[in-house]
Amino acid sequence: MKKKYLVKLSESELRKLEILVQKGKAGARAIRRAHMLMLAHEGKKDEEIASATKSHFMTVQKVRERFNKEGLAGVLKEKKRSGRPEKLQGKEKAHLIALACSNAPEGRALWTLRLLADQCVSLDLVESISHETIRTILKKTK
Repeated sequence: MKKKYLVKLSESELRKLEILVQKGKAGARAIRRAHMLMLAHEGKKDEEIASATKSHFMTVQKVRERFNKEGLAGVLKEKKRSGRPEKLQGKEKAHLIALACSNAPEGRALWTLRLLADQCVSLDLVESISHETIRTILKKTK
């Protein structure tokens, strides 16, 4: 079966990939994609490449397609990954930090993470939030 997306690397592209793989300073995904491209350039089949790089053959096909559409730089750089949006945005985070820096409630020496989470809910900053989320937000802001 004829390949829809062939990988033909120029000498400079091939050299860049070889340097990237030899140095090993790039991310693991970039290095794996570099290996895939070099093997595809040698004319290996997708199944062989997948086996050699311990990947799925569909991943190899996607790397071939991305190389043909976006070029070498498009294949090696990471795309943004989707994920759950943060519970607290700018103003709400600032409010949480100000709350954490304020005096603790009556009868308490310090704010606890659970108290801060409960207070955020009672102030309608957020519908619900865990103490672990509070911890990570405060840890990032120090």
